[in-house]
Amino acid sequence: MNNPHDIFDRGLLRLRRRRAAPHMRDHDFLLDRFCQDLEERLSLIRRSFSSALVLGAQGAAIGALLQRHGLRMIVEAETVLDLLGPQSDLRVLADEEALPFAEQSFDLVIAPLTLQFVNDLPGTLLQIRHCLKPDGLFLGGMFGGATLHELRQSWLEAEAQVYGGASPRVAPFADVRDLGGLLQRAGFALPVVDSDSFRVRYPSALALMLELRAMGAGNVLRDRRRVPVGRHILQRVEEIYAERFRDPDGRIPATFEMLVMTAWAPHESQQKPLQPGSASARLADALGVKELRVQDRDH
Repeated sequence: MNNPHDIFDRGLLRLRRRRAAPHMRDHDFLLDRFCQDLEERLSLIRRSFSSALVLGAQGAAIGALLQRHGLRMIVEAETVLDLLGPQSDLRVLADEEALPFAEQSFDLVIAPLTLQFVNDLPGTLLQIRHCLKPDGLFLGGMFGGATLHELRQSWLEAEAQVYGGASPRVAPFADVRDLGGLLQRAGFALPVVDSDSFRVRYPSALALMLELRAMGAGNVLRDRRRVPVGRHILQRVEEIYAERFRDPDGRIPATFEMLVMTAWAPHESQQKPLQPGSASARLADALGVKELRVQDRDH
């Protein structure tokens, strides 16, 4: 019987990322956007870090950014050898689902859009938390539910028309509340998940799909249709995409929603929520209004 949590073919994912590695940086605008967000967050955090783990080096971008922030001990972990960057001498081939690091090894862990195709996300987040020293920081990016909704709708309708039914084409995405809950379950403190939605435009749906392939982000769902994609179905996808979503100038938009996770390994110095009823000041005084009992309110 198939494991219901074994959604992604991790071997196929590694193969496609290996093939895409030589030219991936030419198409990795999503990683660039994550890096911009990461740069801003690190600049706002008033503390220094001594050791960092990058889960998914994807070349040199993250390592170079961390070096600019003064980190000298940077471990880059990747599933694909060709994507390990030259920024660090500490480079490890490792799977995100089985991290080979001792507990409390790092005070910063970065996962730059590399947890999207993890089958056991709760287990991976738990391992990341164990890797962190007390009061260590985790910063990670994933894609939210609005991502590629235009492409998903077009594929579903096209396959329903051509084949009489649809197969999974685009990976499932998390939402803000799901990720916040998973971070709490993994034992993180002070979890925050931010959403950043934006549109990228292409000359055609085919151009979008070719760029996704160049990123190494093709369909790796285990339940995918195992026959070659024919010209007829591709043409129908393009027609539906254009009919539904084309801009007035003829280009088509693709929506991406980036979810950025910020969470800390627990430490006694961190701020704790107050116990209910422990407030020492009245809300009415803080707001400068008169406090009314329930029976005094007008209806």
